[in-house]
Amino acid sequence: MTHRAKKPTATIPWIVMVPFAVSGVIHLVRPGVFTPIIPRVLRRWDRPLVIVSGLAELACAVGLIVPSTRVAAGRASAVVLAAVWPANVQMSVDLGRRAARRRTPKAWAAFAVSLVRLPLQVTLIRRALGNSH
Repeated sequence: MTHRAKKPTATIPWIVMVPFAVSGVIHLVRPGVFTPIIPRVLRRWDRPLVIVSGLAELACAVGLIVPSTRVAAGRASAVVLAAVWPANVQMSVDLGRRAARRRTPKAWAAFAVSLVRLPLQVTLIRRALGNSH
């Protein structure tokens, strides 16, 4: 009796799915949290961009859960993460300016955290793409 090895299925990238689910809900419930980090050149469309990005994050989170859509959702998640990267850069720029003005430990800590977050986005993109093969 021979057993056929099952082809391994991609696992849920929880490190991408959970933040997308949480952030997606916040985008829809409290869009004002995110409108200040929209890059200045896109500010005239800040609210629609926040809503669309929140819906995209939720769609990706759901897609990462469903095995039949996991590969496509992984690719889409990487695209969404790359698309929102300019907002994260804008947030770092704004926090850096605020820290320089206020000169408080709290302001400098917020700025430092925002800088650390930027390269972590690459890790999230890689994890999302890890499900695209």
